[in-house]
Amino acid sequence: MVEPAANLMKWVNTLSTRPSLEAAVEEVTQRAQQLLGGPADLGLVFISSTFTSEYPRLLPLLNERLAIPHLVGCGGGGVIGTSLQDQTQEVEGEPALSLTLARLPGVKIQTFDLSIDELPDLDSPPDAWIELIGVSPADQPQFILLADPIPAKINDLLEGLDFAYPGSVKVGGLASNGSSLANSGLFCNQKLYREGIVGVALSGNIVLETIVAQGCRPIGEPYRIAEAERNIVLKLQPDSPIGSGTLSPVQTPLEVLQDLVQDLSEQDQALAQHSLFVGVVRNEFKQDLEQGDFLIRNLLGIDPKVGAIAIGDRIRPGQRIQFHLRDAHTSAEDLEMLLQRHQKSLQETSSAGALLFSCMGRGQGLYGHPDFDSQLFNRYLRDIPLSGFFCNGEIGPVGGATCLHGYTSAFGIFRPV
Repeated sequence: MVEPAANLMKWVNTLSTRPSLEAAVEEVTQRAQQLLGGPADLGLVFISSTFTSEYPRLLPLLNERLAIPHLVGCGGGGVIGTSLQDQTQEVEGEPALSLTLARLPGVKIQTFDLSIDELPDLDSPPDAWIELIGVSPADQPQFILLADPIPAKINDLLEGLDFAYPGSVKVGGLASNGSSLANSGLFCNQKLYREGIVGVALSGNIVLETIVAQGCRPIGEPYRIAEAERNIVLKLQPDSPIGSGTLSPVQTPLEVLQDLVQDLSEQDQALAQHSLFVGVVRNEFKQDLEQGDFLIRNLLGIDPKVGAIAIGDRIRPGQRIQFHLRDAHTSAEDLEMLLQRHQKSLQETSSAGALLFSCMGRGQGLYGHPDFDSQLFNRYLRDIPLSGFFCNGEIGPVGGATCLHGYTSAFGIFRPV
């Protein structure tokens, strides 16, 4: 027996590049409703920062043309969606409006908006976070999170949500306005917010799978941190298997880097001058490390006097790190490998829709031409409506914990159970 279409999960997306906001809203609402063929349960809207001065007009214009119970979205330095020619586009620095409508039978939807001031502290019990969100962990919600581009306490939010909802997947990004962090726009139902967090929790007949492509490749060997203070790594020693009893020599990070760079190819030596990163191992017990096992963090600086390095995250003795390089070729290979891995893991139930939260540092500036990440996604996962925006920071899981990333493309892929 064939299930009626009205009882099937369906996502549709359409993108307008009209320079007039009224014309863009008219185009996306008319096209999206036509494609969906019935009432929508959830809407996601992403608007180019070229429309920043017109953010207050967006929701009233949408409400005139669209009746929808739940709507979230934000502004972005670039917008991703499906053109009228059914091609996925990444529109950067130009007027664009992307609207996704979803019919979600059997899915409970809870939208929320949070201010930084009302977030519980990290010593609070899980109930404080549950009360704030308004969803029981027993519902096993999946989260889409959008935050303002100045990420005060965003890591506290992610850690708190992981604490309260340990089995839930969280994906999203920080709103971006091109070169400016001011005048951000977050949209939740009928309201525009200039700061804080908006989001939606989805539970019931829905699965959220993620691909987090950090765009780096490891070089050299992993090292264990022998001495550190906050985000400063003072001493390293070669990583030895747990229980081996081997005492490895201790070196400063600068000594390790000098030895490492000498063994690199001429091309990689040049790349290390400006695209060197630190990968922090997420699973302390895994010995055979590969791409995807690291949380990539910026190398902020080197102190030549003591040989220490500063990285863009707190770190502690005993953790393992490995240096990484990043360029367009590596980013492409990294994403393709992860897409291939996801494609092989697919079950019979087909995916219905996907979101892409991509760093402002990717896109045309990295690859030299537009639409790279979205086209690669479509090559491996065909016929899945894809929308999203270019972020000031990307949210997605690595090694079982939800993290705030940079230089990353984080995909959220939705399907029924």
